[in-house]
Amino acid sequence: MLLRKITLEEFGAYRGKQSLDLTPKKNKPIILIGGLNGCGKTTLLDAIQLALYGNRARCSGRGTKAYDAYLRESINRKADPTRGSAITLEFTVMTGGHEHYYRVVRSWHISGKTLKEFLNVYVDDTYGARAKTQRDVTPEGKFNRLLSEGWADHVESLLPLEIASLAFFDGEKIESLADPERAASVIESAVHSLLGVSTVQQLRNDLLALQRRQKLSDEEQHLLDNIRAQEVEREAVVSQYDIAHQELAHSRTELGKAQRKLDSLEKAFADEGGDLFTRRIELENNKKQTAARLAQVRGELIQLAAGPLPLLMAQPLLQDVRRQAEMEQEAQQSAQVLQVLEARDQWLLDLVPDTVRADVLKQLDADRAERADKTQLPVDLRLPHDALAQLTVLNELLQRDQERSQQLLHSAAELTEQLDQLDRQLAGVPAQDKVQALQVARDEQIVEVARNQAACDRAMAKLEDLKRRREHVTTLLERAHKEFVRTKVKAEEVERIIKYSEKARDTLERFGSALLKRHISRLEVAVLQSFKVLMRKQGLVHDLRIDTDKFTLTLADAEGEPIDPARLSAGERQLLAVSLLWGLMRVAGNRLPSVIDTPLGRLDSRHREHLVDRYFPNASDQVLLLSTDEEIDEYLLGRLKKSVAQTYTLVHDDTEFTTAVVEGYWWNAGAQHAG
Repeated sequence: MLLRKITLEEFGAYRGKQSLDLTPKKNKPIILIGGLNGCGKTTLLDAIQLALYGNRARCSGRGTKAYDAYLRESINRKADPTRGSAITLEFTVMTGGHEHYYRVVRSWHISGKTLKEFLNVYVDDTYGARAKTQRDVTPEGKFNRLLSEGWADHVESLLPLEIASLAFFDGEKIESLADPERAASVIESAVHSLLGVSTVQQLRNDLLALQRRQKLSDEEQHLLDNIRAQEVEREAVVSQYDIAHQELAHSRTELGKAQRKLDSLEKAFADEGGDLFTRRIELENNKKQTAARLAQVRGELIQLAAGPLPLLMAQPLLQDVRRQAEMEQEAQQSAQVLQVLEARDQWLLDLVPDTVRADVLKQLDADRAERADKTQLPVDLRLPHDALAQLTVLNELLQRDQERSQQLLHSAAELTEQLDQLDRQLAGVPAQDKVQALQVARDEQIVEVARNQAACDRAMAKLEDLKRRREHVTTLLERAHKEFVRTKVKAEEVERIIKYSEKARDTLERFGSALLKRHISRLEVAVLQSFKVLMRKQGLVHDLRIDTDKFTLTLADAEGEPIDPARLSAGERQLLAVSLLWGLMRVAGNRLPSVIDTPLGRLDSRHREHLVDRYFPNASDQVLLLSTDEEIDEYLLGRLKKSVAQTYTLVHDDTEFTTAVVEGYWWNAGAQHAG
């Protein structure tokens, strides 16, 4: 930043419109402004700050006054309050590689009991481009409403107030820096604001504010919390499901191992006759039951044999008896029929004619003769008349007994075969001591298999339960996601912003710490070099350190021993303060104007010469030097003249109590105006 011009209109002691061209020249950075005490040097310094910062300006003449009261009192007492005062500050700033020309007009007047303040900002963005091709360029500032309304924020991007307080300093600032205890806060403020550390902190604060602005509504937050809880539950269920799946696989593996071992033991047990040994009691019981059943069958056969069943062996004889019984029964019946036939034949002969009677009689006699032959048996056993019936009953009994006996014989044969089979099996049963160990091992392995099977069943049941829970939670989560997609996206965006903001804040914190250490190191070197340049006693201070936590400044002698500030004279402490400000500007790149009010206070002649020769020409690219005739006297003016671009003298009328700006200094063109 370069201050180009300031115009005061009815401001403080300045009557009417007073302007100062503040533009430095090549190798002549100093604008020397002379004025006796009370002529308005400090008022000029206040005007620059007031134009830029308004009610935030740290004007020395304001004290604890309210801003309105300060502005009212700043209107020249000879001026019309209704027309008020105005300060116009013109300056150029390099931004983005281009030089911009600003004209800031701050004015105020009293309307009734009200003070009205106005701020108008005019900007010429093409000033730098025209200045490269033209020697004398007239600014063409255009009113910028947005900048005028937001000037308080914009000026902080051009020249922050904290930095301006270090660039624009007076004797009071020098006094505060000369006090080691009071200097710490100034050093801390300077390091943070001028060297960019505060910018890093501001970025961290802005990121924190950004994080705090990132939030959802209560309803969205509730739904989101619900989704997150379900997501956590689903993750837990999925994790449990995976574990249960592994447990099931492990259980199945163990069950397989146990089953294979059991199969092996059972095979060995079977090979040793273990099955028969196990069935020994069963076989013995079966044998007893089979033997009992066989005895029962044989008993029934004996009973059958005690009945008519043996007659089956005399079956031909029984058939002969049956034929004899049939013949005897037929003979008996024929004898009974002959008697009846004789009566019937006689009756028939009486009925037939005589012509055929003989033939009929012949046929009837032949029939009776034939029947009479049948009554004549060769053997007559005189069997009972019911012999055929008895033989029929006997035949039925024999047939029944024959069928039953055949069944019993078949059963007896089967039971006998079963008994033989059981005897053979019982004969193959091994001794107990031969299979006992295998039996115990097999029984234990059966228990082991059962235990593994139970574990496998439990794992399977648990897996199925978790599977149902997973499907249930997944369904709920999908439903919640569908209902809350937008909020979910917003929440993820918020989470992403907060996450990366926090990372950026951590990075900025580390960067700020590194930047602070780097700047402190450079500042120590710059301040020590400046102090050695300005000090008459070159060997007094050998080293200088600034504590990065407390920002206290420590001097050390050639032996490395700390130097008590009390050992320094008032002038030496003032030089140390100036060295500190100079070092700050050097580390900051001399890109800001330095406005120095009453700089030589308590310095002796040698130190004044050092400041004039070594500091003022090199303090910055632009140095506004406000001095009394006692500080920059004719002798020092001669040493300083080669670096001076403009000279002004503030001439005060002690009768009118007004100040006017006159070009020149006391010992050149402006000397005749000095009051």
